[in-house]
Amino acid sequence: MSTSDASAETVAPEPGTPEPTAGAAKTRRAATIYDIAQLAGVNPSTVSRALSRPGRINEKTAQKIHDAAKQLNYVANPAARALPTGRTGTLGLIVADITNPMFFDVVRGAEREAAERNYTLVLAEFKESAEMELLTARRLMPSVDGLILATSRLLPDDVRALGQEKPVVVINRQVDDVDSIVADIDPGLTAAIDHLAELGHRRLAFVSGPGRSWMSRHRWSRTRELCAERGIETVRVPSSQPDMAAGRAAATAVLETGATAVLAYNDLLAIGIMLELRSRGAEMPAQLSLIGFDDIFGSDFTTPALTSIRSPHIASGSYAVQTLFAHLGGTDVPTITDLATTLIMRESTAPPPATG
Repeated sequence: MSTSDASAETVAPEPGTPEPTAGAAKTRRAATIYDIAQLAGVNPSTVSRALSRPGRINEKTAQKIHDAAKQLNYVANPAARALPTGRTGTLGLIVADITNPMFFDVVRGAEREAAERNYTLVLAEFKESAEMELLTARRLMPSVDGLILATSRLLPDDVRALGQEKPVVVINRQVDDVDSIVADIDPGLTAAIDHLAELGHRRLAFVSGPGRSWMSRHRWSRTRELCAERGIETVRVPSSQPDMAAGRAAATAVLETGATAVLAYNDLLAIGIMLELRSRGAEMPAQLSLIGFDDIFGSDFTTPALTSIRSPHIASGSYAVQTLFAHLGGTDVPTITDLATTLIMRESTAPPPATG
């Protein structure tokens, strides 16, 4: 007997262990529901029900199946699941910019809601490009059961066309004939304008978001209306992107308006303006009051800490998933009752500088 033969040892497989396939030493085949059925001693159809529709079989059998699946390192194949059921167990969420902290809570709310239903949430971004957003949506459609578009830049007809294929919900955007999750901006915005009016401000600059942003237009429209009612002049300052770099770039235009207070489309723009003006030696809020929108993580890290209008992003993500499941299950769309904005007071506002 050779040395290699002498060191070899044959180990009998444990009872119920699936037979290895040819070439298993090189590449191990992924476990299937048939492997689980064999190990658990049940029918494959029972395994399928246990994994895809919890609660349809007794608890003892379900536990045996889940133990077997864990032992075999089983990973569900969404494509395979879709063959008999037409469902993939996956939802898509497309956001404008994955680096924007505003989306953290949207994702968190959607993920929690999806996980409770044993669904996987797939995240993608479109980098503020409507063309990339549509391309990404088209790519996701075959592999998801429903799609969430957060701050979509698509044309309304494109959103409606997607909704003809699979259930679609939009967040922070109103599209006719498509389920839309839009926070009520009036409570927080009214409180912000009232606060500035009480401090004595009479000229406000609104730094807008992307030109294709429905929410930017909505916030600007309501800002003008609320300011007009209180005798405050308004001027809109455009920005190229909803980020800090664009806020820095807009700082000079803000100063040229002669406004004593600024309301930015989002916190990132507000922080960019603040950083740029402070780098030029401006004292804030003594020389300029500043309010952001969304109350993102980190908005209280600035100096001064940024006053902001908080949006209920976790609830928006949660409601979006609930709405998708209502369509998938043929039930009533949930009634939305708690999507109000609130003003979070910090240190970035003060009375306007005295003129003499």
